[in-house]
Amino acid sequence: MTIKKVSIIGLGALGVLFGNHLSKKMGKEDLRIIADQDRIQRYESNKVYCNNEICEFNYVTPDEACGPADLLIIAVKYNGLKEAIQAVKNHIGKNTIIISLLNGITSEQIIGEIYGMDRLLYCVAQGMDAVKVGNKLTYDHMGMLCFGDKDPSKVSQNAKDLAAFFEKMELPFELDHDMYRRQWGKFMLNVGVNQTVAVYKSNYGEVQREGEARDMMIAAMREVIALSEKEGVHLTEEDLQYWLNVLGKLSPNGKPSMAQDVEAKRFSEVELFAGTVVALGKKYGVATPVNEELYEKIQVIEKQYVVC
Repeated sequence: MTIKKVSIIGLGALGVLFGNHLSKKMGKEDLRIIADQDRIQRYESNKVYCNNEICEFNYVTPDEACGPADLLIIAVKYNGLKEAIQAVKNHIGKNTIIISLLNGITSEQIIGEIYGMDRLLYCVAQGMDAVKVGNKLTYDHMGMLCFGDKDPSKVSQNAKDLAAFFEKMELPFELDHDMYRRQWGKFMLNVGVNQTVAVYKSNYGEVQREGEARDMMIAAMREVIALSEKEGVHLTEEDLQYWLNVLGKLSPNGKPSMAQDVEAKRFSEVELFAGTVVALGKKYGVATPVNEELYEKIQVIEKQYVVC
């Protein structure tokens, strides 16, 4: 199948980043941004900017009658996933391919329970240092989308079609033949970097240099390595070093999403990171003291929002 029509839900950092790129390569009517009427009015009134450039998006409401998308990109935060799943129903057709840009290791299963696992490709976004403040996104490194089938023994036609589309769109990508392992690796990185930078209220530079914050980050990541053994994924110290190298290439002034949430006094995805790690630790009898500490520290920070 040739991918011609794309729908995106979620205009956080990744939705804006990749939506803006695709908008320059596709016909305006072929790229649809799904949002409710209130959000659309806000986007159109205040505009959405990407590196100081106004994004020219084609907005549609969830109820708007339209043909199905060939590719659906879900780019909301975890706490908006259930609502998003319902909002995209008019964009799902017999041959629609779905990718989720959400952090963590659970969103594909949640989406697949509603729309079928056969249409989902596992995906992670990596290597970008995008920072979104209000309606303005800035970045130095665009990064790439890594995707593939959960089953490492096959490359589906959907994966081949998506690779052909991204190549045509000149969107950086990697077709990974062991995608579930890659997803766990990105989860490991997020558990470390997102939470640590949020707790230290700092930036990537804080954990790129030697010190207390970097030590905490790596310790949190090693707890994920221990859990991956129980899940049959078998991450290693080599995987940890790979992701530290990815981190090392980001702008030191950039910030991960959870740090941006803390700065804006938004509730974070801590349940997706430390919450998942602690729950799996209890399930398998694996100690997770660093993630327990991070979880508690972030909860303390978020409780202060109510006071403020």
